[in-house]
Amino acid sequence: MVEIGSKTVLRMADDTSVQHVGDGAVVLLARSGQLYTCNDTTEAFLDKVDGARSLDQIIDLLSDEFEVDKATLDEDMAELAAELVAEGILADPGV
Repeated sequence: MVEIGSKTVLRMADDTSVQHVGDGAVVLLARSGQLYTCNDTTEAFLDKVDGARSLDQIIDLLSDEFEVDKATLDEDMAELAAELVAEGILADPGV
């Protein structure tokens, strides 16, 4: 699994799109046609991924939005980011 650090800038993979539906979101990977449903946390995380923000900046925004301390989010969001890279939803930061 890819190591995601606090300074890693995250961006969506080129062939990925996010559609907000009702109480959540759906992610479509165009290359495979695969669909993923997102919970509120993942949806909020993906909304902040813009190709300019680092993981640390995204965590700061999420801690304000969800009123959760940053330390609680650090490990969870790094793990989520690594999983999203592994699934091809986020671009590999090493590429």
